[in-house]
Amino acid sequence: MIAIVGDVHDQWSGADTQALVALNIDLVLFVGDFGNEATNLVQQVAAVPLPKAVILGNHDVWYTVRDRKDCPYDRTQEDRLQQQLEALGECHVGFSKLEAPHCNVTVVGARPYSWGGARWRYKQFYRDRCNVRSFEESTAQICATVGTAEHDTLIFLGHNGPAGLGDQGHNICGRDWKKRKGGDYGDPDFADAIAQAQRSDKQVALVAFGHMHHELRHDKTRLRDRVAVDDHGTVYVNGAQVPRVIETDGGWQRSFTLVTLQADTVQAVRLVWINDANSIVSEEYLYRSDVKRPCTH
Repeated sequence: MIAIVGDVHDQWSGADTQALVALNIDLVLFVGDFGNEATNLVQQVAAVPLPKAVILGNHDVWYTVRDRKDCPYDRTQEDRLQQQLEALGECHVGFSKLEAPHCNVTVVGARPYSWGGARWRYKQFYRDRCNVRSFEESTAQICATVGTAEHDTLIFLGHNGPAGLGDQGHNICGRDWKKRKGGDYGDPDFADAIAQAQRSDKQVALVAFGHMHHELRHDKTRLRDRVAVDDHGTVYVNGAQVPRVIETDGGWQRSFTLVTLQADTVQAVRLVWINDANSIVSEEYLYRSDVKRPCTH
C-alpha cells in the first residue's frame, strides 16, 4: 500500500506517523508544502520510520526565492532550504529518484519547488540551486533520472502536476483563482518527461502530486478532479486535501490518499480519514481499475 500525503501546511504531528505505521504503509509519497520553510516540521517528516519519497513545494522555499520583508529569519545567516535538504537526505527526490525494491518500483522526482503554469518563474533561483535554466533543461534532467531507474515500473512524484490534464478550473491541475478562472496550470516540463518515459521501455504506473487544493476558490458546489487516467493507463492522483487534519465532535481526524499497486498497475485509489485510534472512519474511492472511466489525457 502506498500513501500520498497532500500539502501539509503545518499540519503534522506524531499522530500522523502513528497512523501511517498502523495502516501498514509500504511507501509514503510526500508532495511538499510542509509550511513556509518549516524546517522543524520537515525534520519530523524525515524521521518517519517508513520508506518515503519527498518533493519540496513552493511554500518550502517561500522566503528563499524572493526578497520578502516578512522573512522571519536573517537570510545572510541561515539557509533554510539547505537545512531542509540536509534533513531529508536521499529521500528528497526533486530531480532525483528513490529506488523502492520492496515495491519493485522507482520513484522519479519532477522539478521541485514548482508554482505551476507555463511561465518559467524564478530564473535565478532555479539556475543557482538546480542548474536548470528552462523547461527544456528541466525535462532533460528528469529524463536523465529515468534513464538510471533500476525498475521497469515508475512512479513520478511532483509538487505540482503535469500539463495536459484539462484546462477547466475544476480539472486536476486547472487554474481557479483571481479573475482568470480556467486554464491549464500544470507543469509542461513534467508532462514532457512523462511522455518520454511512456515511449520508453518503462511502465509509468502512477503520477502523484499536490499543490492544487481540492477545494475550489470560486465554485463551492463541487471539488476539483482528484484523479485522471491517460490512454497509456497511467493514473494521475492529486493528493492536496487541504486541510488534511480536521477536528470533529469525535476528535481529530487526518487524511491520506491510499493507492493499491499490483505489479505495474494501480488497482485502487482511496481518500481515507483516520481517527485518534488509528481506525479508518471514512473512505472514498477515487479510482478503481475495474470501473471503466473515460481517458482524460
